[in-house]
Amino acid sequence: MSTFEGRTALVTGGSRGIGLAIAQSLVRRGARVVLTARKPDALAEAVEALGGPDVAVAVAGNAGDPEHRAEAVRTAVDTFGSLDVLVGNVGINPVYGPMVDLDLGAFRKILDTNVVGTLDLVQQAWRAWMSEHGGSVLFVASVAGLRSSENIGGYGVSKAAVVNMTTQLAVELGPKVRVNAVAPAVVKTKFAGALFEGREAELAATYPAGRLGVPEDVGEAAAYLLSDEAGWVTGQTLVLDGGVLSRGRG
Repeated sequence: MSTFEGRTALVTGGSRGIGLAIAQSLVRRGARVVLTARKPDALAEAVEALGGPDVAVAVAGNAGDPEHRAEAVRTAVDTFGSLDVLVGNVGINPVYGPMVDLDLGAFRKILDTNVVGTLDLVQQAWRAWMSEHGGSVLFVASVAGLRSSENIGGYGVSKAAVVNMTTQLAVELGPKVRVNAVAPAVVKTKFAGALFEGREAELAATYPAGRLGVPEDVGEAAAYLLSDEAGWVTGQTLVLDGGVLSRGRG
């Protein structure tokens, strides 16, 4: 198991689901983490679950707010003395339906949070710590960014941008900073509930692995990509899909 002893990670959207699972994988390997999310109560529960304030602190706020993102970066450096690992997990999808009917205001909000806000976070982490000391960045993209995805097209377009941003930043920030992404298929989280609730068995049957993903699947893959063991891996998007894209549907 790789070690993150002495390293600090900032995990956005870290109070539950995939973000919390990534934070747990990092803390188990010795990292200290800063979590962000909107709800202070959920963040407090996550901090407690991770082991308390010696290893985890929370910064509540709206991911679309530049000041909140700046505060999160400052908190990592001021509290733990570094910002070695950045996990851009925040993603919103406030609409469900065909893109031809997608409200353009809602689409702008998706792009601003999922793409622009994510880039801003990297820029701030780079200026505050990583440009001098190096580090590792991971984005949580989606298989929706790799193909058409019924009723979540706007979200898929934003995640396609994240996939491309991964390759762009890997080139620009190397060799100081490695940048990779994971692209999960359906993972059993509250965020993805509309995609599987009421039909989980039917959907899981289309996956060669025979089941949907769970947050821990993403957490462990993320820990590898962020670790020194992946030192020659950058600019890559690792698909975590139980084999469903190999089948061509799901």
